[in-house]
Formats: sequence, structure tokens, C-alpha cells
Amino acid sequence: MTQLPEIAVDTDLYTPPYEQIRRQIADLINSGALPTGHRLPPIRQLAADLGLSAGTVARAYQELESAGLVRTRRAAGTVVAGPDRRPREDRGETLARQYVQAAKQLGLTVDEALAAVARNWPAP
Repeated sequence: MTQLPEIAVDTDLYTPPYEQIRRQIADLINSGALPTGHRLPPIRQLAADLGLSAGTVARAYQELESAGLVRTRRAAGTVVAGPDRRPREDRGETLARQYVQAAKQLGLTVDEALAAVARNWPAP
């Protein structure tokens, strides 16, 4: 099966489209909505469905594969490998790297990036 629940990309957001796709698919995998072995749509098909370039979707799939959430095999396509079962600290490191990369692309300083995190951290 190659159907995905609704994936939406908002090109007006600061978050790059590939990251929006990656995050939504990762959430679907980690929630169990996409079970292990579920086949994702081919890159070109999802790109056409979303009105994006194939390179954008390919980047999202590469990020998912790097995180161990999907695996891609020639002729078999891209399938869900399963939820992210890495320790919480490892997952936190991955998220931190992604945030640092995005903050740098925006030209934020370390202090500005940390202040943004502090402003968005919920009070206990």
C-alpha cells in the first residue's frame, strides 16, 4: 500500500518543505498510523501530489532513512522500518542538530536561538 494520510505543506512557513514532510511522516510512523512494512509513495508521485520538486521529497525520505524510520531498497521502494526506538537522549540530539541547522540558516546567533527555545518552553 502506498497511500498516506493527508500530508500538507505550507510554503509560507519558515520551516522548509522537506522538513514539514519529514516531520509529518515521522509523526505518523511514531504514532503507529503508518505500520512497519507500509510502503510510502514513490518520490515522484508524492512530489506531484504536493506540487513540489522530487528533490524536496527525496530530501525528506533521506532524512527519514537517516533516522532509521524508513528503508529504501531498489525495486521495493521506501517502506516504514518502524517507530523510532532510540533512547530519548539520542532522539533529543537529532532534534537539537536539526534546530541548530535551521537557526543557522536563519542567521540566528546562539543567544537568539536559545532565547527562542526559552520563550517556547512550557512552564512546569
